[in-house]
Amino acid sequence: METLNLIKNDPWLEPYEDAINGRHQHALEKEAELTNKGKQTLSDFASGYLYFGLHRTADGWIFREWAPNATQIFIVGTFNDWKEEEKYSLKRITNGNWEIKLPADAMKHGDLYKLIVHWEGGCGERIPAWATRVVQDEQTKIFSAQVWAPEKPYKAKKRTFKPSVDPLLIYECHIGMAQKDEKVGTYNEFREKTLPRIAKAGYNCIQIMAIQEHPYYGSFGYHVSSFFAASSRFGTPDELKELIDTAHGLGIAVIMDIVHSHAVKNEVEGLGNFAGDPNQYFYPGARREHPAWDSLCFDYGKNEVIHFLLSNCKYWLEEYGFDGFRFDGVTSMLYYSHGLGEAFCNYGDYFNGHQDDNAICYLTLANKLIHEVNAKALTIAEEVSGMPGLAAKTEDGGYGFDYRMAMNIPDYWIKTIKEKIDEDWKPSSMFWEVTNRRKDEKTISYAESHDQALVGDKTIIFRLIDADMYWHMQKGDENYIVNRGIALHKMIRMLTATTINGGYLNFMGNEFGHPEWIDFPREGNGWSCKYARRQWDLVDNKNLTYHYMADFDADMLKIIKTVKGFQATPVQEIWHNDGDQVLAYMRKDYVFVFNFNPKQSFTDYGFLVSPGTYEVVLNTDNPAYGGNGFADDTVKHFTVADPLYEKEKKEWLKLYIPARTAVILKKTK
Repeated sequence: METLNLIKNDPWLEPYEDAINGRHQHALEKEAELTNKGKQTLSDFASGYLYFGLHRTADGWIFREWAPNATQIFIVGTFNDWKEEEKYSLKRITNGNWEIKLPADAMKHGDLYKLIVHWEGGCGERIPAWATRVVQDEQTKIFSAQVWAPEKPYKAKKRTFKPSVDPLLIYECHIGMAQKDEKVGTYNEFREKTLPRIAKAGYNCIQIMAIQEHPYYGSFGYHVSSFFAASSRFGTPDELKELIDTAHGLGIAVIMDIVHSHAVKNEVEGLGNFAGDPNQYFYPGARREHPAWDSLCFDYGKNEVIHFLLSNCKYWLEEYGFDGFRFDGVTSMLYYSHGLGEAFCNYGDYFNGHQDDNAICYLTLANKLIHEVNAKALTIAEEVSGMPGLAAKTEDGGYGFDYRMAMNIPDYWIKTIKEKIDEDWKPSSMFWEVTNRRKDEKTISYAESHDQALVGDKTIIFRLIDADMYWHMQKGDENYIVNRGIALHKMIRMLTATTINGGYLNFMGNEFGHPEWIDFPREGNGWSCKYARRQWDLVDNKNLTYHYMADFDADMLKIIKTVKGFQATPVQEIWHNDGDQVLAYMRKDYVFVFNFNPKQSFTDYGFLVSPGTYEVVLNTDNPAYGGNGFADDTVKHFTVADPLYEKEKKEWLKLYIPARTAVILKKTK
């Protein structure tokens, strides 16, 4: 057997060749099994949503459900006064499946319905596993499936869309908290008010959280009950489709934060005990429950579960026009331990038999399927252990993700801010952290995501400025703490965003230093939405300093987007001096210079670069971004020859770099 490219690209993986080959073969064999040895495609196999659930037919309705442990199933709803009736009784067909055919007048668009499932020794109300619309009664708080068959369903105007990934600039967002008012926002409000902001800010992709229906709003969408239903608390399926279509019209890709790592425990709303078999969808025994998340773990070894989850991927791509997925909780899927309490210090930790080969196989097939359905689709893994091959091509022995989250970077920035005084910030350490990645895998770099914005944690700006945000963000009233915070906020983002090798991510509002944390309505806060929103009026108010950070962010992204193939260009370190706290590196014709020194400015600080003329294109110290304007950015910088470096074709670029500032220069001649 020929050595896989994953191993060729990294000789340190050679001792684990058997394990890597075994995982690769497992996925190939499973694909052959599911596709009947290639007689159908993986996409054909993953079309369960077209078969299961409720569908309108030429002469009525058809409904199907997989429930092998059931003894009888009734469909009940507003159309039959929620009563079990023989004419609404499903018939058992093959492979544990159940079916009912109903006349056209048996139900109508908008009707509510559920299943009553009977099994040996019990019965219970259930929402169908494949339900595509689930709503909650405002008074009783009870969830029901809803017949969704509008006479004029939404038709996309932008039928074909190719995401711009040069580079991928992601705006992570949440529909419900995207508005200023203290309430749950809607798809329509997001489309009308927030999308234009994102387009203006320069992001080319939105990553939407909490799309799959979840009973508890405060779970941030991570305790999913109905995997095929777009959350109705934000609006209708058609309104979500219009949002996605509008984003495409603005050149913005839309990826979904998909949760296949676990499911909510709820039995009536979810899959927890669908037909008296608690293991229908989930692992048996001790592996059934996630020890940290109070949720249930899918059994990725069951073909029916693989069918359900793969069909779910295809459904969101085909039915809604999503451009891909950020897979949540991948570390939890990969390891029997869910990654809890493990350090992952060396390669042996990835191949020690503690990995769930079924989950690895599922993720590999999911990536294959997604790219088969849409070759331009984007997949991102949220994975903290550093598993090699996660974002390598499947044919090379990898798991097929397009990108992996660089989860080390936000951890590094928070640890630095929390534990080190400014004089101990080391540029060599920073540069290593933002460029430490596998050469054959693309990453999404980010300074902070939603994780850092939740109650119990703090955003970067809140760590830097803290209580002074409440008193000194008025222009003219800034104090040292505020000025320091704004300066470092810009520098941290610039270093993170300009060293990417795939993409960059920002969480909604963090680009302008949104104050405070996110706290969803719950019993402990009187079910208040005060902290589950975004205060856009702060960045809109030109008398406050928030807009400085937003304006800088937008101009930084503009520069990144003007450089063709920016994320694929090598990052070449020019210089670092931890004593001075100065760092410089190059990408193409651009030079990036940072002075993290809190006190000392440097005059005529020299860097060896290719000869030419260099002009400043972005400066964190520009008064337009709340800086002091100590340097004259209109000055052209001519390199100075040095006979010692003639053979290397290098000359000195000498700059004045004020304390706690960063600058981007472009070689113009």
